Amino acid sequence: MLIPYPSWLSPGDNTWQLVAATLVGLMSIPGIAVFYGGLVHKKWVVNTMTMAFTAFASVLIVWVLWAFKMGFGTPVNFGPGILGQFVGHPGPVLDHFGEQLQANIPLVSGAGFMPKFRFPNSALIYFQFVFAAITPLLFLGSVLGRMSIKAWLLFVPLWTTFVYSINAFLLWGGGYFSAKGVVDYSGGYVIHLSAGVTGFVAAAVIGPRLKKDREQAAPTNLLLVAVGAGILWLGWNGFNGGDPYFAGADAASAVLNTNVATAVALMTWVIMDLLSKHKKSTFLGAVNGMIVGLVGITPAAGYVNGWGAIAIGAIGSFVVWFSFNKLSQKWIFAKVDDALGVIHTHGVAGLLGGIMTGLFADPKMIVYLGIGKASDVSVKGLFYGHPWQVVLQLFGGLWIIGYSAIGTYILLHIVKLITPLRFSDDILEIGDLAIHGEQVEPTDTASRVLS
Repeated sequence: MLIPYPSWLSPGDNTWQLVAATLVGLMSIPGIAVFYGGLVHKKWVVNTMTMAFTAFASVLIVWVLWAFKMGFGTPVNFGPGILGQFVGHPGPVLDHFGEQLQANIPLVSGAGFMPKFRFPNSALIYFQFVFAAITPLLFLGSVLGRMSIKAWLLFVPLWTTFVYSINAFLLWGGGYFSAKGVVDYSGGYVIHLSAGVTGFVAAAVIGPRLKKDREQAAPTNLLLVAVGAGILWLGWNGFNGGDPYFAGADAASAVLNTNVATAVALMTWVIMDLLSKHKKSTFLGAVNGMIVGLVGITPAAGYVNGWGAIAIGAIGSFVVWFSFNKLSQKWIFAKVDDALGVIHTHGVAGLLGGIMTGLFADPKMIVYLGIGKASDVSVKGLFYGHPWQVVLQLFGGLWIIGYSAIGTYILLHIVKLITPLRFSDDILEIGDLAIHGEQVEPTDTASRVLS
């Protein structure tokens, strides 16, 4: 007799994990590629799409060859404290053990912290890959319009290896901060805060776009922006809904909370625009509010109830509106050309979301049910009697900021020893045609060049 799957595999959990991973993958390609492509100047659309697709591909290659195990493998013991729970042993996950055996994070699943997974390792590897892949695509928004494609192709694999995988291990893979009680439901810290900080540091190191490009920064196509934004919003159902790793009640709650927070954040931004001196609501403003809501709820999605989701959406959007519209014109923020404001919509929003998780986490929102003498798994925030959670969240956020900034700075200077970080001004004047020999809407001149 033949059976389709082993006794430990749940077809429902496995299906949802693969669907959720695909939704997250769609957020990157075509989601962010189209979203950013619509936002940039026409001469940079091809370059933007190329950098998005190549980053997605290069992250997958390093992920299956060594980085997945660095983020979710057996820890390398470098010494006491954080050094003993800093990163996993690197290695490939491409043999039959790596792909078809029951998924297991050594320090988490099966070690008493959560139930054993009910899907194969390949589902876990791919699900975590799409999270790793979207992170450089997010900070791409900070360096558009000047970063060399050669430098990008070197930097992304290095950053994934030495920054992302370590942050993932520390907060998700059973590492030091996870053991201390810092929580990040689906990447407000590991992905968004890290992306915001990385993009800002990279923009500072690489330098600004041409003055002309900064002054003529109107979007190429708002319709494409809308398509990309819509894919991001609905793709986030997989982003947050897949992170309980089981197709259970908490996955459904995370999806609902994600959409509630996003709707509130979008409307808050629109209202703030209407109350501003310009008294006009813009579509780009609404999209910014949407992103802030999605990012802000990400570290909290399955830990808070619906009222907490509303609070996170409203407070996050209110604060980031001021950050984006006012703070961006002051101090160091005015001196660094963060092309799409990633430090605000992802960095500030991610940090706020992580801190507000420490405020609004509801212990009655059960992630995993306890049976017998085992306790339910949930998180208790300050407003439910546990003020220490806010301190833990601040602790984790400060680590992500410091480590991501320092790691990015060092890696960019290593890349700089191999190839220039930015294109020459002559190439920047032309854009896509000079870099790729293509244009988003080819002209007769472009056709002659290609022939």
